[in-house]
Amino acid sequence: MAGRIRDEDIALVRERSPIDAVVGDYLQLRNAGGGNLKGLCPFHDEKSPSFNVTPAKNLWYCFGCGEGGDAVSFLQKMEHLSFAEAIERLAAKAGVQLQYEEGGYTPRRDQGQRARLVEAHQAAADFYAGQLGGQEAAIGRRFLAERGFERTDAGRFGVGYAPNEWEALVRHLRGRGFSDKEMIAGGLAKEGRRGPMDRFRGRLMWPIRDLSGDVIGFGARRLHEGDDGPKYLNTPDSPIYKKSSVLYGVDLAKKEIARNGQAVVVEGYTDVMACHLAGVGTAIATCGTAFGDEHIKILRRLLMDRDTFEGGVIFTFDGDSAGRRAALRAFEDDQKFATRTFVAVQPDGLDPCDLRVKHGDSAVRDLVASCAPLFEFAIRSTIDRHNLETTEGRLAALDAAAPVVAGIKDRALRQMYAVNLDRWLGIMNEDFVLRRVREFTTRGNGDQSRDGARGRTAPARPARPAYDPRHPDVQREWETLKLAVQRPAMLGPAFDALSAEAFVAPPHAAVREVIAATGGVGAAADAAEWVARLREAAPDDEVRGLITKLAVEPLRSAGDSDDRYAAELLARIQERQITGEIGQLKSKLGRLNPVEHQEDYNRLFGDLVALEQRRRVLGERAIGSL
Repeated sequence: MAGRIRDEDIALVRERSPIDAVVGDYLQLRNAGGGNLKGLCPFHDEKSPSFNVTPAKNLWYCFGCGEGGDAVSFLQKMEHLSFAEAIERLAAKAGVQLQYEEGGYTPRRDQGQRARLVEAHQAAADFYAGQLGGQEAAIGRRFLAERGFERTDAGRFGVGYAPNEWEALVRHLRGRGFSDKEMIAGGLAKEGRRGPMDRFRGRLMWPIRDLSGDVIGFGARRLHEGDDGPKYLNTPDSPIYKKSSVLYGVDLAKKEIARNGQAVVVEGYTDVMACHLAGVGTAIATCGTAFGDEHIKILRRLLMDRDTFEGGVIFTFDGDSAGRRAALRAFEDDQKFATRTFVAVQPDGLDPCDLRVKHGDSAVRDLVASCAPLFEFAIRSTIDRHNLETTEGRLAALDAAAPVVAGIKDRALRQMYAVNLDRWLGIMNEDFVLRRVREFTTRGNGDQSRDGARGRTAPARPARPAYDPRHPDVQREWETLKLAVQRPAMLGPAFDALSAEAFVAPPHAAVREVIAATGGVGAAADAAEWVARLREAAPDDEVRGLITKLAVEPLRSAGDSDDRYAAELLARIQERQITGEIGQLKSKLGRLNPVEHQEDYNRLFGDLVALEQRRRVLGERAIGSL
């Protein structure tokens, strides 16, 4: 059994795993100022980026959903890994050889399930790629050559060949130390009458990689006439592969997608290859399933999709009726993007791969460049099914297309397409067409209202906290704690003299206790190391998350005024604390008889005068805080 990973190794893995590089494998990050980066949160849907990354502290935090942490916690949450699995995966990428406190170095067979399955898939990919040059794979090489691909192209995309045997891969992976259970769990093999047998046999193989470049599955193309299986066979869902959230080619395309603000969605593996080789480096494809919600989430993160975005998602479909139906299905998903969505259909029915073979690379680029807005395509495709030469045909086309226009959520865009619909139909009566569209729009809204009236209840509101986060005192506490976490040297001994009771909000008091337990702000050195120590000392995930948020949220003040601002915030909290002490002192004086307890009364009265004087000084110093 594997021992505990040494603390020194964990610290080294964290040091060699820059948070922006780890997060950047999954979403696009842009400069947010102050050394921070921002992007769309991968853990909840949002249109405006609230996911922040602070490389200087090696932390991330989402101000939308409140999740946050370091590179390890991000990978844990993103890939559903245990702490040890996340450390092992980061260590492999960073070139850190882990040591375990019990039993010394632990070989890779003792790693977590995900790491083992990924390693098995990489071994399988290498095996298939090696088989492509063999005599049996001539049929596969011929398939590629007929589609305009050379051996170097196959190597670029890792294309391979699965021998037409029952246990070729199983024997190979057994020799590499993988168990039958692991092969079956990963979908590389399946149970047969006499034990596990290869899932893929006699097929051309495309390795499918995740955003970080790990092989997690395969797409297999039928080659032999005697193969009665489907034309394309894909890896089944497994602990590392979910077809609904996988995009083929995304590991190669992600940087170009982020750089160009554009993604081109094609239908197959060879189409992705053809596009990339033709200079369209943003091409991706789904893997044996329709384009859906999970795919949209991946693209939105890569595109930094938001209301003001000016890029585009381009769907390419075959020009036949099936391709057009696929394009119209995409219309339903279009409005889940904030960005513009387009469709490119080749009139002669050629897909990008065939188009490249017949007309060259430029034809593929021209296809992408000639895309039309998806709304326009959906409306025109509906109109094209009717005879516009007759009045009856134009009215029928209007009734068919009006619901499509009414389904556009953006009111201004809906109005413009209604005007276009009148022009495309040749009715030449905008008011009449607009009224018809409005009828369907109102009808749709009415149906939604009735659905709501049938008993859907509003979600319960969260319980109101015991303190008001908008209160100026609470906000000052928050800003002071941000300084204590981000710029501890600014606060100095004055902050460490504050007790946890000086903070009104209980969560703030909990953070203050963590800072005190870590030695106070006077013990802080390097910013990233200081935050790491605080997070490590946090008693629970809630306080740890609060510290993370404090570490990444921008400070309200900047430049030359920072020292003064810090002094003002401290003075205000000290003033409030002294005000409480004054109240307690006055209460004690009120209970004393000045004659009977003259000595005690005079002493307390002297303390009161000193506190009042101290409060006046702090009040003057606190002017300007918030």
